[in-house]
Amino acid sequence: MADAVAPHASMPAGLDTAGSDDAQDVWDSADIRRGHLRLRTLVRLRWVVVAGEVALLLLMAFGLGFDAPYLACAVVVVIGAIINVVTAIAAQPQRVMGDREAVLQLSLDIVQMSALLALVGGTANPFVLILLAPPTLAAATLPLRPVWVLGVMASVASLLLAVVNLPYPSLGETTVSLEFRLVSGLANVAGIALIASYVRQSVEEAARMALALDVTQKVLAREQRLSALGALAAAAAHELGTPLATISIVSKEMAREAVNPQVKEDAELLMSQADRCREILQRLAATPDKATDAVHERLSLRQLVQEVIEPHANASKEVRVEAIVTGAKDVKTPDIRRLPEITHAFTTFVENAVDFARSEILVSARFDADSISIEVRDDGPGFAPEILAKLGEPYVTSRPGAEGSRTGHIGMGLGFFISKTLLERTGAVVTFHNARPRGAVVAARWPRSLVEAV
Repeated sequence: MADAVAPHASMPAGLDTAGSDDAQDVWDSADIRRGHLRLRTLVRLRWVVVAGEVALLLLMAFGLGFDAPYLACAVVVVIGAIINVVTAIAAQPQRVMGDREAVLQLSLDIVQMSALLALVGGTANPFVLILLAPPTLAAATLPLRPVWVLGVMASVASLLLAVVNLPYPSLGETTVSLEFRLVSGLANVAGIALIASYVRQSVEEAARMALALDVTQKVLAREQRLSALGALAAAAAHELGTPLATISIVSKEMAREAVNPQVKEDAELLMSQADRCREILQRLAATPDKATDAVHERLSLRQLVQEVIEPHANASKEVRVEAIVTGAKDVKTPDIRRLPEITHAFTTFVENAVDFARSEILVSARFDADSISIEVRDDGPGFAPEILAKLGEPYVTSRPGAEGSRTGHIGMGLGFFISKTLLERTGAVVTFHNARPRGAVVAARWPRSLVEAV
């Protein structure tokens, strides 16, 4: 169970088959692998920037009385406005821009802003902060590579503006030193990196939570369908009551008028089976959730661990999968209620362990008078320190692919999240840690009263 066990664990079968396409679409958005910057959004933000530039120039000219090349500044602002008008007219406003188009559009914004700033003092102008806007917008809406391109471009522009600019307009002869302009440019670069990183992290976290909600909604929808199926079973039980009553009446007539013992015996058998069907259907109608086979509702601890390892016992010739059961002295070995959550969760843990174990996986069940615990231990490299504290959260991943695994399975980082959630629903306390000298350990512990079959 290596450091990538949790990231590449499989989804539950129901989620994998019923909604894999939808879940994958959400996952793409969660990792910001596709840009989703709408043209309408860019146009609106540009108008805000143009309005701010116009307001700044009017304040400098008529409010503060600064001496500046206003004609050249007006030309730069008008060019920005024309670009925005052409962009709005030439394409559908609702369209999501491709990555290259978004980079080109935001690059034009950086150039336009830089040109205006160069005319009014460069980095000596406190409004140099406006260069943070395009990289920040990219961090919120575009894949990582365009964010890097625009971030580097805005950073280079900030540094160039420290040395390539007209003097900062003022009422007197005050000049701003080169040292101050350079420090201001570096501060702007730091601001670009910091704010873009914050925005990027927040957007990714929000998308991850959106996917977690999507997965939860799918699980709830599935449970609703199962509930509807139970209601349908109750309705079927009610409808089948009439034909079974007819069969019972006819069988009694056949038994009464039987010409030989063999026919009478067959008729009585038919009557008894019809009565049995009616009893089963009555239980279904009354308590569909309890209409199960008592023999299969419970299993021993050894049966449980055998069920867990059975699908993987011969999955790899390189790895041996074993199971053991131990208990406290003079304590009766408990039978466990058959809970699909436990079987699925530990099957997922073993599946991941097979991928990354060196030679052996041990599934052990222990019990005492108060508790029952199950543990999956392997001899692989163990969990990576950077993800150990996050295991059990959705989308914990240590690498983008599945290199190093035996199966090559590429997961979504949901396997441990779903398995841990399922186990906690049964009342388990789930822990993850690294063994010594090597290996990973996943364990769950229950109060005996919660899972023991009585």
